[in-house]
Amino acid sequence: MESSKQEVVFELPMTIRVHKDGNVERLVPTDFIPPSTDPTTGVSSKDIVVVPESSITARLFLPKITDPNKKLAVLVYFHGGAFVINTPFITPFHKYVTTLVSEASVVAVSVDYRKAPEHPIPAAYEDSMAALKWVASHSNGDGPEPWLNNHADFHRVFLGGDSSGANIAHNLAMAAGNPETGLDIGLLGIALVHPYFWGSVPIGSEAGYPDDKFLVNRGYVDRVWPFICPSNPDNDDPRVNPVAEGAPSLAGLGCKRVLVCVAEHDVLKDRGRLYYEALSRSGWMGVAEIFETRGEHHGFHCYFLEREKSKELTRRLAAFYKTDAPRF
Repeated sequence: MESSKQEVVFELPMTIRVHKDGNVERLVPTDFIPPSTDPTTGVSSKDIVVVPESSITARLFLPKITDPNKKLAVLVYFHGGAFVINTPFITPFHKYVTTLVSEASVVAVSVDYRKAPEHPIPAAYEDSMAALKWVASHSNGDGPEPWLNNHADFHRVFLGGDSSGANIAHNLAMAAGNPETGLDIGLLGIALVHPYFWGSVPIGSEAGYPDDKFLVNRGYVDRVWPFICPSNPDNDDPRVNPVAEGAPSLAGLGCKRVLVCVAEHDVLKDRGRLYYEALSRSGWMGVAEIFETRGEHHGFHCYFLEREKSKELTRRLAAFYKTDAPRF
């Protein structure tokens, strides 16, 4: 008979495994790439402690500065990983954000939020909002981080993320639309790349999506939210299904621009499209755009930076981060 340590009580294939004794195995290889100045792009990075009391950290990125008097847009970035894996410090996300910062010429703060199951939802949202408020504390030029004090344009603050990170960006933007949140800055826009939204009833191609075709398939996604949010294990929780019956109106989204990016072979694509459509007809006073990558899968751009379609997506995101507030 297997020992309790060997007995598996939950598993997301190639992602995470939980044993009966509570031992958690993360099945994705991890590394740590130190902050540096990238010799190709000139982008500099450094690691910072955002909230010492809760040990929230982040990696800060600064593009090569050619005009020290020019203020740069701010990108607060949230990495993907089903709320259970990855950090800003591993090679794929460090290199991806470096590339994006170089292309878009933004100051970026890549947040290391706590992960489930050790820290279930809402920990990731709480950490991410704390990081955003820390960024906002620099809006008068007297915060603790000189890169933000000296280079950031707080009239052009964006949130961005991939997969679960895009989910975080959406939920923070919803919170930002509520004056009681106490956020001292406005958000110009959010970019949601392959956003993790879901629901209890399949829509579009989900019903016929073959469960064995790709790692991130219908069966996989069905199990994520109940695992990371045991306090409300319902795939129609508005935080994961923002168009569910009874969910807060998307008209309250606290930003002026939204870009939704989907991939043709991603099981989450129809949720991204539905979000874009629902937002567009919600009465929200902003500009929504959608961009689809043909022939690609979930999260391809973070791991295959040299692909032409990855470069195309990066250019589209960079163009978005270069925009100003819309005029109506």
